[in-house]
Formats: sequence, structure tokens, C-alpha cells
Amino acid sequence: MAAAAALARLEQKPKPWLPSSQDAIKSQVKKELMAEAAASERGHSTDHTGSVSAVEEETAGLSVSGIYFICPLTGATVRKDQKEAHIKEAILLHFSRDPVAASIMEIQTFNRDREKVKLGVETIAKYLDNIHLHPEEEKYRKIKLQNKVFQERINCLEGTHEFFQAIGFEKEMLPVPGQETTEEYYVLKEEVLTKLEDLKDYKEHLLSSEPVKAQLDRQLCVFKPSPQAAQFELPHDFYNLTAEELKREQRLRTEAVEKASMLRTKAMREREEQREMRKYNYTLLRVRFPDGYILQGTFYAREPVSVLYRFVREALKDDWMPFELVAPGGLKLTEENVAFNECGLVPSALLTFAWDAAVMADIKASGEEQKGSPLKPELLSAVQILS
Repeated sequence: MAAAAALARLEQKPKPWLPSSQDAIKSQVKKELMAEAAASERGHSTDHTGSVSAVEEETAGLSVSGIYFICPLTGATVRKDQKEAHIKEAILLHFSRDPVAASIMEIQTFNRDREKVKLGVETIAKYLDNIHLHPEEEKYRKIKLQNKVFQERINCLEGTHEFFQAIGFEKEMLPVPGQETTEEYYVLKEEVLTKLEDLKDYKEHLLSSEPVKAQLDRQLCVFKPSPQAAQFELPHDFYNLTAEELKREQRLRTEAVEKASMLRTKAMREREEQREMRKYNYTLLRVRFPDGYILQGTFYAREPVSVLYRFVREALKDDWMPFELVAPGGLKLTEENVAFNECGLVPSALLTFAWDAAVMADIKASGEEQKGSPLKPELLSAVQILS
């Protein structure tokens, strides 16, 4: 929270020209983070107990406390609303270890317009290509900051100045030919010319990199047999709409349901059902096994059914044995490329696990029997009670 507040405050300030070294950048960020952390620490002892109890009260009775993500840079698990701030802080702190990689992550992650990123990255790559192909020509080692192309394609992107400085450019005021004025340029340091292959590697890394994306935490849980398996109470994180919008939608649907059902055709109803399904970003799925035990996980609503099959298989003691998953209503999930929101498995659903009938018949004919739960022992050792 301290990091997020500090970074937000930095973003709100007018952006001056960036310092000439990465140490200065890190120092500025570190100073903000330390100041915010110190202020937070002073109030921590007085409100920590109250904040914990407030969170517990907020999540009490919910099937899952919220949506969580795993940061690929730190391995930390963070809530959905803290994800972006955490990734941003992790990238900024990565400058101390690898400023080039950190600046590339900043360019790819902090800028949302992918077309602008593509154009900017390709323009930077062209600059580096010219230097690599013509190292003896001084004009290619200087980049005028007020150049129209630089301003429109590069200056508008976060992280580009950090990248130029990390790979060996520094800012200089150079005289304008035929005038008594000077203009600001990025000029490549002389020593970089002895490491031209490094510039080529930086260019390839820049072109091939992708945004840093946090991985959805499945929040795998195993529950003992329970008659409440089909009952779900979800937090607001699971919906595209706000809580107020959801209540309003529900009220309007309730008022109009009978009249609408009389007037709508089947095709119209199907289209409306598809629109309803698109309101959900996530889904909470439970799979009930023959012994009554329940496996639970969180998924994107647009993920394919194959992801659920893989999730279940990884939890099985005998992961080689074929099995089926049956949706509510008895429909077998045979089309694994269909998304959860296309087959009605949002925002939650209870499915049934069944071993392949032919395989089970062969096992029975051989005189063998399956003993115990099909789930892995390490999962059963952390079994919970569904409340």
C-alpha cells in the first residue's frame, strides 16, 4: 500500500526531464517509498488489529476471499486491486539488478496502447540498427530530442528515456548549425562503440519482449463432503459491474422477466444469455469426486474447459487415468475448447467427476479396486470444511 501511494504521487507530479543516471532515478523512487513506508509504520501499531478484523468481517461467509494474482518478478501473491501497483514497484526495483531489462519491461508494461508501443519500439530499433551498421558515422550516434518522430513515437512512452540511458546514451546540449542556440540530444558514449554486439542484443530483447503479466492464482482448495457444495457466495471481484450496477440489473430483470419471456424468441433469449455471461471476468468452479470430496479453483471466465481438465488432472493421484467432468444438468463437458462463459459455467458452478466407464469396467474385471480418495495425499492433508 505504501509503495502504491508513493508511485501514484510520483505520477501526479509534472514530469521533469529524467535524471542522467539510473542511480538518480532509483534514489528518487527509494526516497518516496521510504518516506511513505515510515509514515505507514507510525500508524501501523494503532490500526493493524482493526484493519485485520475489518478484512475478516468483509470476507466472512464468502466462498473465496477475492481474486488474487502471482507476480512473476517477486513470486508474491497480491489482491486484484493491488496487482498493477505491485508489478510497477517490482519493475522499478529491478533497475538495481538489470537497468536494461527493467526499462524494457517498463516500456512493454506501463504503456497500454499496444500500437503505440509497437511503433515506438520499431523506431528505437531503427536507431540502433543504424548505429550497428554505420558505427563510423557520427550522425547516427546522436538523437535530437525535439525531433518530430522522437516526440511523437518515443517521448510519449514510459520507460523509453530509461532505456536510452541504460544502454549508454547521455543527454548533451549541442549547438544548432548556423545558429547561436543549442538543443538537447541523446549522444551515445564512445565506449559503447566497442560493444556494438550488446546494442544488437538490446534491440532484439526490446523487439521480442512482452508485457509483464501476473498469473491468476487458482487458490486451490480441497473440502470435505458437504451438502453445501452447490452454494456459492462470491465477492465483487468476480464481476465486471460494480455492486450497485449488479443490484440495479437484478431488480430490472426481476420486474421484466415474465413479460420479456412472453415476447422474446428463442434466438433473442440466447443472445441475451450470452450478453449476461460476458458480465463476468472470473468463475469459481468446484468438482465433486465419487467419495464426496470437493476440489475448488478460480479461473478466468474466458478460459477454455481444457484448463479445468488440466487443473483436475494435476490434483489426481493416478493422473494417467481418463475421466469425465459433468456440468450441472448432466451435460458432459466433451468440447474442451469452449470457454466457461460459453457453456454457462459462470460465475460459479459445481461439476461432477467420473472415471471413464470403459476403464473402470476393465479394472473391475481384473479383480482390482480403487482404494481411498483419487486426490493426491498432500492435498488431502490440507483438507478444509466448507462452511
